[in-house]
Amino acid sequence: MCGIVGYVGPRDAAPILLEGLRRLEYRGYDSAGIAVLTENGEVFVEKKAGKLTNLTEHLNGDAPAGHPGIAHTRWATHGRPNDTNAHPHTDCTGKLALIHNGIIENYVEIKARLAAGGHRFTSETDTEVLAHLIESHYRGDLVEAVRTALNEVRGAYAIGVMHTEHPNRIVGARMNVPLIVGLGDGEGFLASDVPAILEHTKNVVILHEGDIADVTPEGTRILSLDGAEVQRDVTEIHWNIEAAEKGGFPHFTLKEIYEQPHAIQECLRGRVDPAGNVHLEELDAIADKLRTAKQVYVVGCGTASYAAHVGAYLLQDWVQVAATMQIGSEMRYSPPPIDSDTLVIGVSQSGETADTLAPLKLASERGATVMVVTNVVGSAITREADAVCYLQAGPEIAVASTKAFVTQVLLLQMIALHIARLRGTLSEHRARTFGQALRELPRLAAETLRIAPQIKKLAKRYAHVRDFIFIGRGVGFPIAMEGALKLKELSYVHAEGYAAGELKHGPIALLDPETPLVAIATKGAIYEKVASNVAEARARSAPVIAVATIGDDQIDRYAQDVLYVPETPEPISPVIAVLPLQLLAYEVAVARGTDVDQPRNLAKSVTVE
Repeated sequence: MCGIVGYVGPRDAAPILLEGLRRLEYRGYDSAGIAVLTENGEVFVEKKAGKLTNLTEHLNGDAPAGHPGIAHTRWATHGRPNDTNAHPHTDCTGKLALIHNGIIENYVEIKARLAAGGHRFTSETDTEVLAHLIESHYRGDLVEAVRTALNEVRGAYAIGVMHTEHPNRIVGARMNVPLIVGLGDGEGFLASDVPAILEHTKNVVILHEGDIADVTPEGTRILSLDGAEVQRDVTEIHWNIEAAEKGGFPHFTLKEIYEQPHAIQECLRGRVDPAGNVHLEELDAIADKLRTAKQVYVVGCGTASYAAHVGAYLLQDWVQVAATMQIGSEMRYSPPPIDSDTLVIGVSQSGETADTLAPLKLASERGATVMVVTNVVGSAITREADAVCYLQAGPEIAVASTKAFVTQVLLLQMIALHIARLRGTLSEHRARTFGQALRELPRLAAETLRIAPQIKKLAKRYAHVRDFIFIGRGVGFPIAMEGALKLKELSYVHAEGYAAGELKHGPIALLDPETPLVAIATKGAIYEKVASNVAEARARSAPVIAVATIGDDQIDRYAQDVLYVPETPEPISPVIAVLPLQLLAYEVAVARGTDVDQPRNLAKSVTVE
């Protein structure tokens, strides 16, 4: 995943582009680059490997005046992260510059053909090939050259293109990778995400697959790959730029952890009434399908897969329907039985995760009902769906997901309760009890976060440790896996999450005084089983950290450290139990000095397979 910014209008482009890159750096930080059409009619290009600061310090405020311009922050796919492979890339003439997010799958054959025709390449990237391909089709009409070139490529792309002969135009296009157009007053913008341009406009057009945007100061014209003009709705963004800033916190990650009580409240708003009745109006259109579905697959990748795991567990428990979690990257290539009696729920914060989109398309083709859970209005995943449920979590900037995960779990809990009500598989009293417990979550989450000082001290003690094991049972199992993933992502400490009962089937061999065990041991029907697993670890001299319910006076017999959380019904507990694990991962990362918001080798949204 990479960050794209483009500007066309009367102002100098460079300051706008560099500020946009700063707001998009979470999308890629292997290298950064900028291209501006200068006042003497030439394309100025500067790019540097590493973080954006390498580029800005090199420019030292001396980027030339001029417009339009395009800029890019890269997460490397083709070609090593160095100055040469950084974007923008130019054509043979130096008149055309291009930035690109995605992968051109047939770039090798195109490159060979272009090289035979006299084109010379300087980088290892597929992106440079696309720049030369557009050059080969250019006959004075930049939009047509882009359209013709894109009809020859296979793969995924979001691009921004500029040319010296078109000083009042930038061209964007997308296929399976997000790209938006910002509509300003006498100016236009391209971006891969809203924060890059929100300072300048709240009105955006979310491009669809195969769209080509001809962006000028007077407005934007959108074409399809066959050249036909198409109409796209204008979306008004309702959050402000402050919501995407750190707000006094040292890291976006910590800010977003502390935003979770509010995010939970927003996710609940209008969906659970004071009596505890859960109703999701978004699902009314597919009510008949929800009543009759015979099997459910909940699909996600990474963190979203663990939320999906919780959702599948509750659908099976409350709705009495066969439900399983499917890893998106596996489901497409080894699909389970899918037909018109199947409900598929896709879970993706960005709504652009390629490994989740692919199986949803497959499910739709096979006649399944497709529901999606996402945070981003108008994202690609929503266009594959029969129904959409939005997280309402607000912008999540840090690469490692926190508030999106919590609201994914919460929304899946509400979906399970909604379907159980439709099918009559839960008593009204029990369903309302769970609904009322959901309404308590914002308060309980805020209360849980107050144990942060205890966790900070704990993290300093364990910051030197090389391996952790996390365990849980029932809905605690996916929370253990999510806790382990957060620790890996943020601190680079090796960690594994296991079903607690599996501990004695192999992983227990790893336990020793230098390998801590983190146990999800909150109150529930199988609490005693988890306590027994904790005792097994303690008998092997492993340090034990337990997440337990306030009032539990037994767990400290086995655990050296106990992180107490408020009591909530067992099926609802994941939303609260994960919060101490997020804080633990964050504080261990800070103590180890890692780059918390931008962990190495990771990107916020994986938009290529």
